[in-house]
Amino acid sequence: MYGPPVDLSFKNLSNVAGALAELPRSLLRPLTTNSKGKYLSCSLRLSNNSLTDLVGLQYTINHFFAQPSKLGWLDLSFNKITCIEPVLCELKELRVLYLHGNSIWNLSEVDKLRELQHLHTITLHGNLIETSKGYRNYVISVLPRLKKMDFSGVTRDERVMADIWRSHSTKKTPISLSIMKCCLSYKMVDFINI
Repeated sequence: MYGPPVDLSFKNLSNVAGALAELPRSLLRPLTTNSKGKYLSCSLRLSNNSLTDLVGLQYTINHFFAQPSKLGWLDLSFNKITCIEPVLCELKELRVLYLHGNSIWNLSEVDKLRELQHLHTITLHGNLIETSKGYRNYVISVLPRLKKMDFSGVTRDERVMADIWRSHSTKKTPISLSIMKCCLSYKMVDFINI
């Protein structure tokens, strides 16, 4: 069931439900379907459209996929999305999520994705949140299972700093001077100042 993605990119869609009237783009590897005409894939590409929200996403996934609950890869890059909607957290098997090149402006929107236990790859660069102080470290601390962020591997040092920040932020205790010195040695002062 690991066929090519159902590719609905570059369709000039202003809403997700508009995809229902479209045929997926042809790829090098053809899409295969089951006896009901549903695609045998676990990947969906809705990139390079004009989507502002994700209303109708679950219905659209159910429409196209033979096993909608198995969706593991979702590309929503280069749209006009401003927030991370709860429907994404309904995709329990999601492992890869591309949201780069959108208009997400509030860093705390990332908190909503904590529920995704299998999420290991995310892209958020090209959104306004990228300019937030401590952006990368914040995302890694909120999503501790990440292996890749913005097409770059999460380093051991980044994971250590995220673990320190997360443990102190949940306890609501100030970060000690010794931890601050440690952070200075890692040149991550911006991370502590979140």
